[in-house]
Amino acid sequence: MVPANKVLFSLMLWFTVFNTLSAFATGYTSFLILRFLSGLPHGAFFGIGAVVAGKLSKSGKEAQGIAIMFSGLTIANLLGVPLGTYLGKHFNWNISFLMVGVVGILAVTSVKLWMPVLKQSSENSFVSEFKIFKRLELWLIILLTTIGTGGFFAWYSYIAPLITEVAGHPDEMISLAMILAGLGMVIGNFIGAKMSEKFGPMQSIIITLVLMVSALALNTYLAHDKTLVLVMTFLIGTITFCISTPIQVAIINASKGSETLGSSLNQSAFNIGNASGAYFAGLPIAMGFGYTAADWVGAAMAGTGIFIALIIMALRQNQTKKSLRSMLFIG
Repeated sequence: MVPANKVLFSLMLWFTVFNTLSAFATGYTSFLILRFLSGLPHGAFFGIGAVVAGKLSKSGKEAQGIAIMFSGLTIANLLGVPLGTYLGKHFNWNISFLMVGVVGILAVTSVKLWMPVLKQSSENSFVSEFKIFKRLELWLIILLTTIGTGGFFAWYSYIAPLITEVAGHPDEMISLAMILAGLGMVIGNFIGAKMSEKFGPMQSIIITLVLMVSALALNTYLAHDKTLVLVMTFLIGTITFCISTPIQVAIINASKGSETLGSSLNQSAFNIGNASGAYFAGLPIAMGFGYTAADWVGAAMAGTGIFIALIIMALRQNQTKKSLRSMLFIG
C-alpha cells in the first residue's frame, strides 16, 4: 500500500491539472470529459483525508480532527462557490476554473511541504481490503449517506430559484444566500463533531436527520417570505452539515482494518446523494409543483435516512446480545 501523503499529493495534482484544463475546453463534449476527469479524485481524497485527520488527532479528538479537515469543504462553499458564481456571471466562466487551478497548486504544494510522512494505512493485501464488503453495516451506512444526505442536495440544488422565483429576491441576492448557506455549513460541521463526541456518531446522525426533516418541511411554508427564506437558508445549512463528521466517523468504525477504503466509499456515496437528490427533487418541479416541492423531496429522503439509521442501531443491539450470549455460554 502507498503511504497516505503520497496518495493525497497525487490525487490533488490530478484534481488541479484537469480543473485548470477545464478553463480551456473548446466545446461541450471536451468540457464534459474534463469535468468528469477532474471529479474522479474527490471521493478518494476526502476519504483518505478523513482517516489521516483522525490518526493525526489526539486520542478522543478524532471527530474534531475530521471536522477540521472537512472545514476546507465548508469554507469552499462559504467563499469559493459565491465567488466563482460572481466571476462567471460578471466576467467569464473560464476565470472560475483558473481560480480553482491556482488554489489547487497551493494545495499540492502544502501537501508536499507539510503533510507528515505517514506509514501505510493498512497492512492488508489488496484483495483482503475488499472483505469489508461482507459487512452489512457498511452497506447500510453507505445507503444512509446516499439517501439521507441526498435530502440536503435536494434543497441545495434549487436554492437559486427558491430565492428568486419563490421569495421574489433579485438575482443579486443569490450570492448572499450562498454565503449564508456556506456560513451555516462551516458552523454545522464543528457542531457535528461535538455531537459525535458527546452522543456517539449514530445518535448524532439521527438527531441531525430529524432536525433536517423538520427544517425542510418548515421551509416550504416560510420560503415565500423574503427575510425568513434567508434565515432558513442559514439554518438548513447549519443543520445539514452537522451530519458530515458523525457519518464519516461511523463509516470508519464500520471499516476496521480497511478504514481508507470504507471512508472513500462513503465520499462516493455523498456524491451519489448529490446527484440523486438533485434528480428526484427535479421531478416534481418538472411536473409543475413548484420549487418548494424540492424541500418535500429532501424531507422524505432525510426521513428515509432516519429509518436506515434505526435499522443500523437495531442491528448493533442484536449483535451485542449475541456476543453476550456467546460469552455467557463459553463462561
